[in-house]
Amino acid sequence: MKKIWNQYSYAIILMILSCTMAFMLSLKFNSVKVEDFTKVTIAEGDSIWEISEQFSEKHGLSNEEFISWVKQHNNIEGDRIYPGEEIIIPVNYHDEIPTELASAAGE
Repeated sequence: MKKIWNQYSYAIILMILSCTMAFMLSLKFNSVKVEDFTKVTIAEGDSIWEISEQFSEKHGLSNEEFISWVKQHNNIEGDRIYPGEEIIIPVNYHDEIPTELASAAGE
């Protein structure tokens, strides 16, 4: 055993370090961050398109991609959303994001 260790110690240490780094990186890149999503409450007159435009600097998607994502992840069929409904939208926090929508802010 000592002979094997002396002959392959660098390779064994390199393999252990590589496996450890791969495990740590897989945890970092495969985990869904809570900060990547926010919940908004729909106000009277709001549309998914308006929400996409309001949060456009936060999500980095085209309006069509954003609408498709929101419909898929909130189980929305058709094009209607209703006041009082809460939906999850994709964002990346850089600043504090309000939980009310554009029409509520403009009132």
